[in-house]
Amino acid sequence: MGKILTVLMSLCLISVSAVAKADDYQSTINNFRQSAAAKPFFNNAYGYAVFPTIGKGGLGVGAAYGKGKVYKQGKAVGRTSMSQLSLGFQAGGQAYSQIIFFKDKRAFDEFTSGNFEFGAGASAVAITAAAQAQAGSTGVSSSVGTDADSTKQNKAIYRKGMAVMTLAKGGLMYEAAIAGQKYDYKPLKK
Repeated sequence: MGKILTVLMSLCLISVSAVAKADDYQSTINNFRQSAAAKPFFNNAYGYAVFPTIGKGGLGVGAAYGKGKVYKQGKAVGRTSMSQLSLGFQAGGQAYSQIIFFKDKRAFDEFTSGNFEFGAGASAVAITAAAQAQAGSTGVSSSVGTDADSTKQNKAIYRKGMAVMTLAKGGLMYEAAIAGQKYDYKPLKK
């Protein structure tokens, strides 16, 4: 079991590294800003965390990992990383971008307290350019459409002061698994 987990984490890190070279934080933010679902959050959020690429893979046991930056009122204030382990029926691998909006200072402070965790019931709105339905570590989400302008998405709302959105980048993964996401935070040196 330990060897399988090591292999899965290695695959996740390799996929994140390969895709992350082409991405930067500003282009990821710009991609999310293009979504009608995300625009109001950029205008009203106290802050947000951006992950240009999260790599996820699994075969019975799954893992995901990604690095990001935390922004407070538009300025980068820290670094964060996301890790996830999951158990259940799952097979495949995928990469996606993720943004977490913080409605107010309380939600921002909760996330940046050092070790924050989303439980298995947390959900995210998937922002995609094609039909998608997903049930997994980021919750249950769906959207339909043929391109970015005609895609109809589930409404994004704050839950406990946070709203999570994902943008699929590639790969295919089927999962009916129980998982939670854990985040570490380190402030930038002044």
